[in-house]
Amino acid sequence: MQTTGNTILITGGGSGIGRGLAEAFQKLGNTVIIAGRREGVLAGTAKAHPGMQYLTLDTGSVESIQAFTKELTRRFPALNVVVHSAGIMKTENLREGDTAIAEETIDINLLGPIRLTAALMPTLLKQPHAAILTVSSGLAFTPLSLNPTYCATKAAIHSYTQSLRYQLRDTAVRVIELVPPYVQTELTGEHQARDPMAMPLKDYLEETMRLLQESSDAHEILVERVKPQRFAEARGEYDAFYTKFNDMLVKVRTSR
Repeated sequence: MQTTGNTILITGGGSGIGRGLAEAFQKLGNTVIIAGRREGVLAGTAKAHPGMQYLTLDTGSVESIQAFTKELTRRFPALNVVVHSAGIMKTENLREGDTAIAEETIDINLLGPIRLTAALMPTLLKQPHAAILTVSSGLAFTPLSLNPTYCATKAAIHSYTQSLRYQLRDTAVRVIELVPPYVQTELTGEHQARDPMAMPLKDYLEETMRLLQESSDAHEILVERVKPQRFAEARGEYDAFYTKFNDMLVKVRTSR
């Protein structure tokens, strides 16, 4: 994708990977708008980076997406890039027979990007060059049993991204999937930001931005650390990798 001269919306841009991408894209000379549910966090991020704009958005709400899109496109008619980084990741015990976490996760992680993409499509198609960046996960390809619906939504985002890319193949809209590994953010809580098993956020952002700039035709942005998860099945290693991966992480998580 073109990495300079854009007007970029980044959902979940107040923290974690979303904030890191917002900072990186602004440094390259792009106009950046961050969005999320926590106005205080967004305002703090924007204040720390003069010129960065923010709007509140609940990606789990149809009404919020509709109102947000109207305001966003009114204020930023040149919008040509959207990065779907907002998401939640909660532990589920499927034996409890409760679907509340699953439904919330699907609304935010899956329906949110689908609905927002649909709402922004007319604007994106008007631009001479545009891009839609979805954020899946290594867990889309090798899931973690503690977070079944999160992993399922990321697998669905991968599939949706492929279809979106194919349907837009004869337009000026590029479709790119970012596939993070386990990264030091607060997605699952403060402990994750300090977990030595996770990839340092700074390292993930540097490698990702380099790949976006160097790999102009890439459909997936894969840092080296996520490739064992991404390609376990293709390499004929899936069953063994899945069992080892889950045994290790379930032991670590449940011992906290």
